Amino acid sequence: MEQPLSISEVIRRTGLTARALRFYEARGLVQPLRTASERRLYGPGELARLNAVVALKRAGFSLAQIGAMLKRSPVNLGRLVAAQIAALDLREAEIAEARKLLQAVQSSIDRGEPIDVATLCSLIRSGETMMEQENWKTVSDRYLSEEAKADFARTMPQMATDFDQAAHNAKWADLTARIEAALPMDPASPEARAFHDEWQALLAPFKAIATPAMMQGVGKMYDNIDAWKGEQKPPFSSEVWAFIKSVGAARSGAQRVGTGWGPE
Repeated sequence: MEQPLSISEVIRRTGLTARALRFYEARGLVQPLRTASERRLYGPGELARLNAVVALKRAGFSLAQIGAMLKRSPVNLGRLVAAQIAALDLREAEIAEARKLLQAVQSSIDRGEPIDVATLCSLIRSGETMMEQENWKTVSDRYLSEEAKADFARTMPQMATDFDQAAHNAKWADLTARIEAALPMDPASPEARAFHDEWQALLAPFKAIATPAMMQGVGKMYDNIDAWKGEQKPPFSSEVWAFIKSVGAARSGAQRVGTGWGPE
């Protein structure tokens, strides 16, 4: 029978620090034995869990996700892996966007234009806005009918003059992050219905001016998030979108329910 390892030996074998080991213990990821003098000892099972934590963290999983995977209860690993791949795809898109912004600034520098920090920030902000608008137009043009495009141009100016788009987008980001963290969950559960209610409340200002053609086109666009997320960062993942649709279907009893769209 293999002897339990001291904390110094575990540090040597795993490359983790003593601080990390204590943190993982506090999070319930490992449960080392304790001697009468309160020294920590790690058996083969705990060493295996620590190696699993290191491997899963390298793949980008959060400690909450890792904790769920290491529990004895069954875990939908396929869904967790798919969600992590989607998150990495979003980060890849963000890096590509940052590269394009910096390349545009580099062009200004190469032309001999004076660039200080304030100018750099201004160029990045303006470039970011223009790129995002162009990206959204490129993506939406594939899914919106000519009728829907005309409806958007006609109805969007009808939004309330005091509507704060930035604050609204922040609420969307908070909601989708909480949904992502809670998945997977039963679409018929009270928690799922509460998320769906929040979603519909945030959607209300857009539904108030939307035509059927607009709803159909934007719904189709979000049905195909995975096809365009590399071009423009979507406001939520395809997993969140599928979840919201499933909750709508569960509540209405319909096979397929259009749920509207998120922030533009």
